[in-house]
Amino acid sequence: MTFVGWIQTLAFAGVILALTRPLGAFLYRVYEGEQQPLPKLLGPLERGVYRLSGVDPRREQTWVEYAFAVLAFSALSLLGTYAIERLQHVLPFNPQKLAAVPADLAFNTAASFTTNTNWQSYSGESTMSYLTQMAGLAWHNFTSAAVGIAVAIAVARGLTRRLAPGAPKLIGNFWVDLWRGLLYVLLPVSILLALVLVSQGVIQTLSAYRDVTTLEGGKQLVALGPVASQEVIKELGTNGGGFFNANSAHPFESPTPFTNFLEMVLIFAIPAALTYTYGRMARNQRQGWAILAAMGVLFLVGVTSAYWAEAHPNPALAPLAVSQARGNMEGKEVRFGVAASALFATVTTGASCGAVNSMHDSFTPLGGLVPLVNIQLGEVVFGGVGAGLYGMLVFVVLSVFIAGLMVGRTPEYLGKKIEAREMKLAMLYVLIFPLIILGFSAWAVVSPLGIAGLSNAGPHGLSEILYAFTSGAGNNGSAFAGLNANTPFWNVTLAVTMLAGRFLMLIPALAIAGSMVGKKVVPAGPGTFPTDGALFTGLLVSVVLIVGALTFFPADSLGPIVEHFLASAGKVF
Repeated sequence: MTFVGWIQTLAFAGVILALTRPLGAFLYRVYEGEQQPLPKLLGPLERGVYRLSGVDPRREQTWVEYAFAVLAFSALSLLGTYAIERLQHVLPFNPQKLAAVPADLAFNTAASFTTNTNWQSYSGESTMSYLTQMAGLAWHNFTSAAVGIAVAIAVARGLTRRLAPGAPKLIGNFWVDLWRGLLYVLLPVSILLALVLVSQGVIQTLSAYRDVTTLEGGKQLVALGPVASQEVIKELGTNGGGFFNANSAHPFESPTPFTNFLEMVLIFAIPAALTYTYGRMARNQRQGWAILAAMGVLFLVGVTSAYWAEAHPNPALAPLAVSQARGNMEGKEVRFGVAASALFATVTTGASCGAVNSMHDSFTPLGGLVPLVNIQLGEVVFGGVGAGLYGMLVFVVLSVFIAGLMVGRTPEYLGKKIEAREMKLAMLYVLIFPLIILGFSAWAVVSPLGIAGLSNAGPHGLSEILYAFTSGAGNNGSAFAGLNANTPFWNVTLAVTMLAGRFLMLIPALAIAGSMVGKKVVPAGPGTFPTDGALFTGLLVSVVLIVGALTFFPADSLGPIVEHFLASAGKVF
């Protein structure tokens, strides 16, 4: 662990903190302001889309209507991407004449990108045509991110709005929230920063792949494509699906330390800023800062643990004549090193992104445990765009209820009472996640179809299976890549896992918003537990850790933790 390594981490944290307020204020103006940015330029375009699509922007929806719109839009998007993949061999912009994507892989990929997971069981440069990458996958990079932000804003409205008695319980209009996120946030930022990436060497071309002669005199096929335009939204929208199989370790996706740093900043920018937006919506900025502080504590604990583990030699390599003076460099780019790799791994799994600049499968057992635990905590360590905020708000409701039990009174949050209905929905949200992960993992470890894809036996093989379903249910998309998941069994089960992890958890969150939005606001009293200070931040962090630890600790103990002790004893599978 070096001084320079710590400076990278602190500089990253400082940039994110500096961006939180201005970007959060901008997002508040986009979704809740009386007038959106650039009204003369973008206003006519926004209104034109509403007229063409028959949307009345003044008509708001109940939580049921909002959820139905989310599900309908996502289902149609999934079917459209599936069709493009299956027909890519007869569609244009396919200079390499790539074949149609097999049905099970096409379903997996369509589900993956629809749910903002971007799990990839394939090598992008050898499987997907340019049209599929642009019209299918990049489309979802924008829309799935916009859906996540829209749902987060809707849940925030449910908690923060103060309605008159008898007023309709409305939480916004999904179509308006969706389009504003695309028009005012994701598209303009992506266009601008794609040009920045191109200036740094990220490629952007529709040319066919090139046959080149290497310095050794051999022949190599160099894959090309429209990469920069997809790279920005891949990070900004916490998508993670790489144009190339090597993802952000590929020099055409991230050629310099600056692009590596910029991509990490993009991953955390919107999830962090939404906490400030929430504070503005709650009319108490300290509420947003308390949530941001909880996310920050979890992140700093994770990155410190991962950096410490990877800065030490890998015990599994100790018998080999390999220098580990710089720590565990297996699976890492020399141009990034241990510090930037550990930081990137913590950021991408904390933010439900899944982009990687190193191979998590090659981390030390404890180093690999950090990305796994980040996802298992519910992807609330900043989390995905939108998903991180509404996931953390569910934990806020749970924490407030626990605090209420401690003092023996009905819990309140922002002046609204937390009652039985909200707690049932919150527990449903919390229990769905481990049920999906542990249920499918248990099936895979006893199924010949499940273990057929393993490249490692023993605890590391279990870690690969557990990580795959954890990544799918958490809509993260990163992997312990020693698992060959491109089989019908894995493609179908992971697709179901990703769909369940997105939509079966999204619906209870919206239901909580619908239940809370119409509640009467009562003044704070002597027994009201404050939710905007350090004490509540500590309670919130504790609840997140305890829920994750109690649920997944037995499984993690049989995987990465056992592997650590065995490797330390010189036993490697």
